[in-house]
Amino acid sequence: MKNNTSTCKSGSDNLWGTKEPKNTWIQIYLSVGLGLWAFLTFCFLRPRWKGLYAARKKQSSQATALPELPDSFFGWILPLWRITEEQVLASAGLDAYVYLAFFKMAIKFLLVTLFFALVVIKPVHDTHKPLDRPDNGNGTSPNNTMIAPPSTLEHLEARSDWVTPFYIPGDFEYYTDYLWMYLVFAYFFTGLIMYLIVSETRRIIEVRQEYLGGQTTITDRTVRLSGIPLELRSEDKIKEFIEELEIGKVESVILCRNWRELDDRIIQRSSVVRKLEEAWTVHLGKRRAERSLETLPLVQPHPPGPEIDVEESPAGEASHLLSDTERSPDYIIPYSQRRPMAKIWYGPLKLRYRNVDAINYYEEKLRRLDDEIRILRKKDFEATPLAFVTLDSVPSAQMAIQAVLDSSPLQLLANSSPSPSDVVWSNTYLSRSKRMFRAWSITAFIGLLTVFWTILLVPIAGILNTCSIHEVWPALADALDAHEVLRSLVNTQLPTLATTLLNVAVPFLYDWLSNQQGMISQGDVELSVISKNFFFTFFNFFIVFTILGTASGFFDMLERFGQQLENASSIANALATALRDLLGFYTNFIILQGFGLFPLRLMEFGPLTLYPINLIGAKTPRDYAELVQPPVFSYGFFLPQTILIFIICMVYSVLRDSWKVLLTGLAYFMIGHFVHKYQLLYAMEHRQHSTGKGWMMMCDRVIVGTVLFQLTTAGQLGLRGAFKRAVGIAPLVLATLWFGYVYSRTYRPLMKFIALRSLRRAEHSDLGRAIQEDAFSAERGFQRGHTPRQTVDEARERGLRFENPALVMPLDDVWIVNKRARSQNGSAAHSINGERET
Repeated sequence: MKNNTSTCKSGSDNLWGTKEPKNTWIQIYLSVGLGLWAFLTFCFLRPRWKGLYAARKKQSSQATALPELPDSFFGWILPLWRITEEQVLASAGLDAYVYLAFFKMAIKFLLVTLFFALVVIKPVHDTHKPLDRPDNGNGTSPNNTMIAPPSTLEHLEARSDWVTPFYIPGDFEYYTDYLWMYLVFAYFFTGLIMYLIVSETRRIIEVRQEYLGGQTTITDRTVRLSGIPLELRSEDKIKEFIEELEIGKVESVILCRNWRELDDRIIQRSSVVRKLEEAWTVHLGKRRAERSLETLPLVQPHPPGPEIDVEESPAGEASHLLSDTERSPDYIIPYSQRRPMAKIWYGPLKLRYRNVDAINYYEEKLRRLDDEIRILRKKDFEATPLAFVTLDSVPSAQMAIQAVLDSSPLQLLANSSPSPSDVVWSNTYLSRSKRMFRAWSITAFIGLLTVFWTILLVPIAGILNTCSIHEVWPALADALDAHEVLRSLVNTQLPTLATTLLNVAVPFLYDWLSNQQGMISQGDVELSVISKNFFFTFFNFFIVFTILGTASGFFDMLERFGQQLENASSIANALATALRDLLGFYTNFIILQGFGLFPLRLMEFGPLTLYPINLIGAKTPRDYAELVQPPVFSYGFFLPQTILIFIICMVYSVLRDSWKVLLTGLAYFMIGHFVHKYQLLYAMEHRQHSTGKGWMMMCDRVIVGTVLFQLTTAGQLGLRGAFKRAVGIAPLVLATLWFGYVYSRTYRPLMKFIALRSLRRAEHSDLGRAIQEDAFSAERGFQRGHTPRQTVDEARERGLRFENPALVMPLDDVWIVNKRARSQNGSAAHSINGERET
């Protein structure tokens, strides 16, 4: 791209306005303004809408260990900040504890790196300014840099005829002595992150072993046994086989079977129940008697309708009505409405239809489905090679999981079991070959998506700056250049906004893909979502969207791509230069995420925005009850971007002006720790069994980021001609790869299994229970020692069993409050059971 100031004021070397300080200030003003508005709005709404902003505290018994936050405007901040790690562990479980621990580790790393960036790295860079060689016209990189002392630099800048790089063979090593700083800090920062990873991992392992070793949940005592041969596919034979191993007594065996037909009927029934509830609601009419103070004020009372005296109803009918108004957010009042009609299509190709009474039609359809389900529950379905074996103790289950049970490969494999509520029963009767086919086919599809994102994102990345706009729409570019503020917004706000929108939208697609892979548990699905979303954010955002799409402008890259392929050093120089020039873009991106979007996340802007939309479609009491359920916290949506920002901070830790990225990164992790701490403890629910397995995924990706940081540092040294010092990075890269291998072999088993020694010490451990017990006792006026000790998972899984819900769930009828209707001819009222469907 030609740097013609008459057509491109920003220039190809100032892509996205990253070298204009005022653009960063504009980003700060907009982000801080947005964040302050969201934070103050949250402070105002929090005590008024506790059903939303304290949903977990109000609805979850596991949150009893948490203190009640004051209702004052800012009075809740310090009590939240004082909540200890032990309270987090006791009330939210290991996953929340591990997630917040990553933020603390990032804060420690950034505090140290920021200190050296301000004390050492910045002063050295300020006294050693680079000289850029102009483009020589042959398509090579215009950014090869030589270094000179400030006096020589000022002399050369005063000369208008200088066209060649400053180079004095005898003095070049002297002028570039400061580049040893890159090598030293590459080793120092790598050692620091390794130390933090090992120290935090050892601490988490100690907490995890003591916490899980003292649990006695049904999940901890259950083994997922796969690869069961045909001759063992019965509950009695599996029980006999396990007990013959003399590792413990078997309490129960649930052999999975091909329940597809039954599951399909249950899904159909659920759909029919909702349609019948909607038909009754339309027929009876509805209004809210009064607005619940626990819901959003968008649900205003409807005009009052005629009252019905429930005592006039027959005793048999009244006994079936749901009158518990606390369970229903709506109080349904009958109107004089005509019975709704349903359109039934029939005939060849379903081209003909007739209208029938909707209530009678769906009631009859529901009755037939209930009869079919009762018959199917008695049917002997075909057994599958998967079973859940519950033993009498946790040590017995751990011995089975950590042992090889059979000499045949892929046969009788024992693994940790998910929680009964986490099991995806529709995938339990899939064969191993089908699950493998789904997994590999979706992996291949994600590979195709990667190519698609590359084709889509590279042009977007290229045109989101005024220089590239000159190539496709000169008139628009001239108009932007004539207005400095508009040009700044295009160069700084559009790229960060585009990347933010992509990072918000794409995870939903990958979440859907992960749910289609046939995994047995929701916990495995969540780990898969983390992996997929990180791959997208790291590769498509960090590699493609920023580096390849913006190395020297998109159209310029297309013009010179063929020439750059012929020269590997040109490619390395282009990538190193892109990373250096995009420091301002990353700074703006982190500012937007930390100061602008984290407060919006605290305010739960998504649920607030979707609430009116969902409210419009809500008709039945069930619909209104679902509106006030606490949002679900998914680590797969939040964790990948957090890891990416940590890697970005690490990559830029020794470069010129690195303190900007490190300072904004430190603010990002401090604000993020505070926001996620509130959400995990008070506002949002994480429903999977808490084991802390995500920590290894975090550390593995940080190690990958460490290698990228080292390669980037070597590229920067090579860009400045310090090739000997660049080669000095090679041993560090090899050492980091060896560290990753040893780290995985050493610590992964302890993050996957429970040590038998920890189980023997479990009877002396109160970790995660004492705090819950104290809170439980204080709330009920009991003395410590007189209440049952339970961790979060023990309380959540109390009374659960490994059973397919389709086999045992009650066939409840529609959920309607105070319903009574008469047919048009004045016949007796239709009586409907009012029990809530579980």
